[in-house]
Amino acid sequence: MASLLALLSSAMWGTADFFAGRLSKKFHPFAVLGLSQVFGLITGIVIVLVSGGWHGQAFGMDGYVIPGALAGLFGYIGLACLYEGLSTGRMGVVSPISSMSAVVPLAYALITGDVLSTITAIGVVIALIGVFCASGPELSNGLPLKPLLLALGAAAGFGLALTFIAIGSQASALMTMVSMRSATFFVTIAIAIRFKTTGGFSKSDMPILIFIGAADFIANLLLGVATTKGLVSVAMVFGSLYPIATALLAFKFLNERLHKVQYVGIALAVAGVSLISAF
Repeated sequence: MASLLALLSSAMWGTADFFAGRLSKKFHPFAVLGLSQVFGLITGIVIVLVSGGWHGQAFGMDGYVIPGALAGLFGYIGLACLYEGLSTGRMGVVSPISSMSAVVPLAYALITGDVLSTITAIGVVIALIGVFCASGPELSNGLPLKPLLLALGAAAGFGLALTFIAIGSQASALMTMVSMRSATFFVTIAIAIRFKTTGGFSKSDMPILIFIGAADFIANLLLGVATTKGLVSVAMVFGSLYPIATALLAFKFLNERLHKVQYVGIALAVAGVSLISAF
């Protein structure tokens, strides 16, 4: 069950990123990010009201508020580093390195008690290599310092966000995500006030923004629940496969060509997942 939830999370993340990427070609990426996360918060509030799922310890490191807020803030930092890194024009450096964010929660899980069998550990390594390759690495022109540092910052930000999602979900996965989106809501408001803009969206853009926000929230929620149903380490690796979904959607609907290394990466990721699932 945990593996299935994490894979569904990955698919939803990848789909949300695909549509967010398309919309970011028309509007500033942070405008897309900010407004979509507002809709994500609304999605979470609706789920809480419908399900009555506001139970669980709220405060303290064993609660959901602090880990959720930290997850939101670190996720925002990761996105800021990612967007700034991509703006340098070295996508082939930034995207693959930032996709290695799962290493942070993986290390946390192993340090705090997760024990992997030899076969599962091999599958984890193969899957992570697959994600790296599927992101389309292009390192033939070297590793310039600024894109490298920004990529590492993105990986660290995303990785810490995933780690705090796992921590908070032990109290309540749903309320951790609501806390996470509440934190990013205030960041979004601050940015909107600072730049005196709401992004310039029209009514016709609202459905896709709502979808992006809702899909991202549900993806986070599914991953949070997955961490309570099985090994956190395996859930995080499965949840990190989202670049593959994004690449396949771009290939299918935008006719973007996949490089040979991406085909290899997809095959390795599938092999890694199969190996973990089989044992």
